[in-house]
Amino acid sequence: MIRLPTRQTRRFKIVSLAAASLLLASVVTAPPGSAAPQSAPTGTADASNTIPGVDEIVSSPNLRQIANVPKQAPLDATNSDLAFQGKYAFAGNYNGFVTYDISKPSAPTVVSSVFCPGSQNDISVHDDLLFLSTDSPRSDDSCDSAQVPSTETVWEGIKVFDISDKANPRYIKSVQTACGSHTHTLVPAKDGRSVYLYVSSYGPRDTYVGCAPPHDSISIIKVPLRKPTEAAVVATPNLFPDGGYEGVPGQKSATSGCHDITVYPQKDLAAGACMGDGILMDISNREAPRVINRVRDTVNFAFWHSATFNNAGTKVVFTDELGGGGAATCNEAVGPNRGADAIYDITGRGDARTMVFRSYYKIPRYNADTEVCVAHNGSLIPVFGRDIMVQAWYNGGVSVWDFTDSAHPEEIAFWERGPISTDRLTFGGSWSAYYYNGHIYSNDTRKGLDVLKLTDWRTWTAERVRYREFNVQTQPRYRGW
Repeated sequence: MIRLPTRQTRRFKIVSLAAASLLLASVVTAPPGSAAPQSAPTGTADASNTIPGVDEIVSSPNLRQIANVPKQAPLDATNSDLAFQGKYAFAGNYNGFVTYDISKPSAPTVVSSVFCPGSQNDISVHDDLLFLSTDSPRSDDSCDSAQVPSTETVWEGIKVFDISDKANPRYIKSVQTACGSHTHTLVPAKDGRSVYLYVSSYGPRDTYVGCAPPHDSISIIKVPLRKPTEAAVVATPNLFPDGGYEGVPGQKSATSGCHDITVYPQKDLAAGACMGDGILMDISNREAPRVINRVRDTVNFAFWHSATFNNAGTKVVFTDELGGGGAATCNEAVGPNRGADAIYDITGRGDARTMVFRSYYKIPRYNADTEVCVAHNGSLIPVFGRDIMVQAWYNGGVSVWDFTDSAHPEEIAFWERGPISTDRLTFGGSWSAYYYNGHIYSNDTRKGLDVLKLTDWRTWTAERVRYREFNVQTQPRYRGW
């Protein structure tokens, strides 16, 4: 999400079913029986030609909700991204993060809540470590810090937690980065002794302390796994020596950093969504990523937001967060090619690889003008022989779509709640929707954690895939495929 007509009759046809000293965080362990999942509504409706009622759930027959865990104070701010490890899901929130036990997906339970404000608390995990992004100027690096004006910035960057005890996470280290950390991507080192964090940030200003233009780089943090308190910035590579796309004021974002990066470590490949540019990088040298191809869409894309590879590494899907997560763009006025996904085939080898545009994908349902709806975070579903992903669309809900044919993508399932308000534009809905070990988990910005079950013949092979750990922007290769 960027810092900052009605649903028509166009409905889709259903196809088929520390620092040296410890930094203390406020940890609230959930009492027994607290935050019990709400039962999922029964009898979800088919897609229709009318706008669902306020908070009414509609879905295709092959995708149904099986659980919801509402937000709890003090973590009742905006929910953000998700990460997974074993039987746990970790959910970011602008006020900190929540650890869920999802061993029974139909009845998740809260294991712990950590109060540690700092937007947007983008999240990833590795072994006994959890990483959080802070992208708002803070008075200090503690979890008791206050937000301050950008002209008075003292700290923003990455926070590191020890999660060896899931019920009692400990804040152990902070690393300051230029312009903060809007998002970060975990990249395993080839020797297995450390991990890297590719930190994406943007929005420099002459008056922004520690974030003056130009800002055409990312920050790379190295985290020694045996000594995580020695984590430090080891490189700040400039990805846009020419300054990147100059943008169109009020319409298309200029490149001044990146919003998000997805890496495919087993292929030494990364895709960066960088505001005005989409880039392909060679990351064989983890501390010196190289841009090998760059694309722009000066017609339809406004803000390059995120990226997803297919399993073969021969395609990449970029998302356009038109309106910055604050506008109604899933309507007839905006149309099907803006605020959408763009599918690119990756051709060639080595440094000769290029990205070739094939088509756009956008949910085939119009939303009301009171609903914030645009392409947002999703993940590949590990399906043998096909390219299928699940994706969040804020108030547009959750969409499952097939891009096996790059030029002709199609939706195969959906689930959504009706408008939050019928009177005014209201932000809400699914921030991230990811497939993990047999279920889809959606972190709803307002409603909490939703768990969905997909039952479709095209995705049955995904049931065979089990991850020990899953950070979506660190894309795994399905073993043996």
